[in-house]
Amino acid sequence: MQFSSETGAINDTEKKSPVQREQLKRLDADSGERKKILPFCRLGPGEIWEDPLHGHRVGVLDATVPADVQKIMGDEKASLGLHDPPYNVAVGNASTVSLFKVSLEEYVTFSRKWVENCNDVMDNDASFYVWIGFDYKDNFQPLPDFIILMREFPGLVPRNIITMRNQRGYGTQKNWMWVRQELLYYTKGNPVFNIEAEYTDIPKILKGYYKDVNGTRMENTERSRSEFIRAGNVWVDVQQVFYRMEENVPGCYAQKPLKSIERIISAGSSEGDVVVDFFAHSGTTLIAGERLGRKVFLFDIDPVFAELTIRRLEHFRETGKTGWQWRNPFPELDS
Repeated sequence: MQFSSETGAINDTEKKSPVQREQLKRLDADSGERKKILPFCRLGPGEIWEDPLHGHRVGVLDATVPADVQKIMGDEKASLGLHDPPYNVAVGNASTVSLFKVSLEEYVTFSRKWVENCNDVMDNDASFYVWIGFDYKDNFQPLPDFIILMREFPGLVPRNIITMRNQRGYGTQKNWMWVRQELLYYTKGNPVFNIEAEYTDIPKILKGYYKDVNGTRMENTERSRSEFIRAGNVWVDVQQVFYRMEENVPGCYAQKPLKSIERIISAGSSEGDVVVDFFAHSGTTLIAGERLGRKVFLFDIDPVFAELTIRRLEHFRETGKTGWQWRNPFPELDS
């Protein structure tokens, strides 16, 4: 393959390639692939890259270490914390540094540390979102345990549990298809909530829920000024990311849809605000912040994902594309 620069912009020959599948294996689980990529990572443990254009910061840091978090934050405070930590589920029967399976006690201790660190760097008025899952084969942990843990932080007030519906599910013929993903929403102080972010692009086509308004019987499509429905706390309009979508980042597992991250950022912050993400993974929060005019500070304990995050921003700026779909973000591997 030929690329126009280190950012991975593809030329016309590559665009016509018939290959339509991911070119990288799961990077957190494939030690051979990681070993080949590590020499091309510009950051090592404890190091931070600062974007010269908009001031974003990307680091290779540990979310549980206060000094690491303070190092990337400096004197800044975040108006929004948005995190997608490991769920304590061995994905694909592989327990890795990025997606590990430990005892519940260890996981709660891990969670307590990173939540406390995030709370310390959030502004007096801020929003806190965390994607979380549960292992039905292991008594549905850690979702209920994480919720109970959050009671230790009285300054973080629970506001909602959001469910995102995945278009593709998994399961067996003896169980309901698993198509949901949970998102917990907390607030600190009195942060901004931009209500316009809750309106979706789904037309208001379903009638029902009648109510008397000023003596007139009206249903839901008549009462609201908008022609679209509000997202509410069940999101059914967000497409799950997989390799057929432009925003896909090969080698990453369980990316969150860019549309969902942009919805959260739009609702919980204002232009110019600082958004923090302690588990960068594929860098979706950075792309969303770049598109919405926020300054994003994010990091990952694995230098491979920190490098992917930086490259994704560079790739977006050069090509306008939000990901690589099935193409390789590391063209050096093919040389």
